This record gives sequence, structure tokens and C-alpha cells, in this order.
Amino acid sequence: MHPRLPPLDCCGGLNNVDYSKVDLSVMTFFFDYVDLTDSNFVTAVLCIAFNPLFWNLMGRWEHKTRSLTRIFRSPYVACYCLGATILFLNFLRSHCFTEVMKSQPKLKLLDCLLGYYIGMALIAVGSIFVISSFLALGFFGTFLGDYFGILMEAKVTCFPFSILDNPMYWGSTTVYLGWSLMHASPTGLVLTAVVALCYRIALLYEGPFTEEIYRQKPTKSK
Repeated sequence: MHPRLPPLDCCGGLNNVDYSKVDLSVMTFFFDYVDLTDSNFVTAVLCIAFNPLFWNLMGRWEHKTRSLTRIFRSPYVACYCLGATILFLNFLRSHCFTEVMKSQPKLKLLDCLLGYYIGMALIAVGSIFVISSFLALGFFGTFLGDYFGILMEAKVTCFPFSILDNPMYWGSTTVYLGWSLMHASPTGLVLTAVVALCYRIALLYEGPFTEEIYRQKPTKSK
């Protein structure tokens, strides 16, 4: 067996331990705290994975068929409705994320004022990226307006896009990381990693597709 690191008290340093009796494998560390078979955990993972899949499929379907535009008789109304649906799904995801953290054990290492304040700081930073991204892009730029033919005049390069690509996605991930630290939740940390992975996969499809839409813009305008 591999020796396990001694328990830490982040507010007071190393605890006094008998190293000869500590022999738990580091690889099993999170599994002592994270129940992957818990129905709440599975639901949270499904919500996290479903959201980017949903808005990408709906956006591409609209771009190809203009079905939502025809249903709502306006690309603007259709985009507002899709945006409202995405917001609802994001609130549902956050609710499921929070509930599973409450239902599973806390990590003593993180359950202190230092962990709480670091979590608060991360939430503040992440929120700045999310809010400033929304203000820079506007509603239609944020909620797939380009898939509805509502194109922006030029690429947004102001803050926070001047310092980070896809700041809304990574700001949202940072908020979840901070929320997990505030709850001292190893389950939250695992779910945050799932959020980051799903966003990373979504960007592999969104980025090239959006670039192609704008590449075709001059051709369509002639």
C-alpha cells in the first residue's frame, strides 16, 4: 500500500499523527467522500452534460432549418425563447449541483475559513467574467443569436475577451469551483471537473461552427 499524506488542518498546520499507521492509497482518497452511485450525483452529471448538448443541437437545427424562427415568426423572439430555456436549464443545473454537495460528506481539509474565503474570491472572479461577457456580447451574442442570423458587426475584443478566450464558460466553471470550496465539498470539485470537461468538448464544436457562420457573412451580404 502507498502511504497516505497526513491529514492537514488548513487553519493550524499539520495534525499530530502516527505515520506508521497511515497506509491508505491516495488513489482512493476521493472515493471515501464521493458516492458516484448516488442518484443526486448522477442527476447532476446528466444536467451538466445535457445543457451544452441541448443548446448546440438546438442552435444548429435552427441554423440549418430556421424552424424556431418560423414557429415564433421572428428570429429575435425565437432567440429570446431559447435563451430563456437555457437560463432555466442552467438554474436547474446549479440546483442539482448544490443539492448533491449538501447530501455528500465534506472534506475536513477544506472546511475552514481559509477555504471559505478562497471560494468566495473565486466566485467573485468568475462572476466578473460571466457578467462582463454578457455585457460585452449582449443577449443575442450570448444566447446563440448568430445561429439565428442575428450577427454581430465585429468580433468582440474588449474585456474580458482581451485577456481570456471564452470567458463566460471559464468564468462559470470558476464560480462552480468557488462554490465547491465554500461547501468544502469533494463532490463539488469532481462535478466542477465535469463542467470544465463538457465546456471544453462543446468548444471543439462551437468555435469552428461559429467561425464558419461569420466567414460566410460577407458572401451572403453581396
